[in-house]
Amino acid sequence: MTPGPRITPPVHVAGPAGPWDEVREGMHRRGNAVVFTTWGEWLSAVVTEPRLRLLLGRDWPRYRRTADPQVRHRFVAARLVLKHTAAAALGTEAAELDLAYKIGGRPHLRGLGQVDVGLSHTGELIVVGISRGGRIGVDAEPLSRTLTLDVMRRRMCTPAERAFLSGLDGPRQTAALLRLWTLKEAYTKALGQGLRLAFDEFGFPPGVEGELPDGHDSGLLAPDGGPAERGAWAFGTYRALERYLVTVARYDQAPRATPWAAGQTVADERSMSLVAQLLPVELSAPTAQQPRSAGA
Repeated sequence: MTPGPRITPPVHVAGPAGPWDEVREGMHRRGNAVVFTTWGEWLSAVVTEPRLRLLLGRDWPRYRRTADPQVRHRFVAARLVLKHTAAAALGTEAAELDLAYKIGGRPHLRGLGQVDVGLSHTGELIVVGISRGGRIGVDAEPLSRTLTLDVMRRRMCTPAERAFLSGLDGPRQTAALLRLWTLKEAYTKALGQGLRLAFDEFGFPPGVEGELPDGHDSGLLAPDGGPAERGAWAFGTYRALERYLVTVARYDQAPRATPWAAGQTVADERSMSLVAQLLPVELSAPTAQQPRSAGA
């Protein structure tokens, strides 16, 4: 299985004016789109937007409560990127979309249950994913991130992944581990599970970030390295701005009802049933040693 064509490669959009053509094309051809940018590129839109209160909607009180100007600007930029991306993908106006949050903080568009959105940010980078008819999760990390190798291998890797990592030297092991971490983060975000899912109970094919072409990642693996699913999920890893690793996880075998139908939920029960069979859910809180996501 080659998942790359099933995921629209991430597009750099430097502001509300776009370009948005690749986002619209990705939604038309593949049912999904991913955008990355920096909060600084959207800063002028943040400070000059006359409709800011309308665009923020239910996020306006949180914006007003945030005292630190930099934190406030980053928060607003992330929401503007998400709304403008969704508006371009759905052929509507950003101010017409109502952004809300599920338990745990995962964003969603009220009244558009068949459309799923994902948001991640780290450092100056903001990443937004949108999908029609199936779940999507995005994650991003700096390529320069320092990892605690022994702890990460033990807590987040399957036996097959640990065996692969043990054969790599230091820098290549770090790159491979970062790739695995972002893949697992994106996947669990798509499920809405986050760190409640035991990362050492599912895996991905071996590889080293920087030695694989963009978008080259196949499906889920069982702890022993064997296949764990039959192609319901697509994954891709990409470089952004030459400083970040962006990973996308998408489930795309849900029934396709009329696009943008309001009041319908994303039909991913088959996916969740599969996960329940394959992956034990860890209900305890993440340990102090386990790194937390930079996503919203």
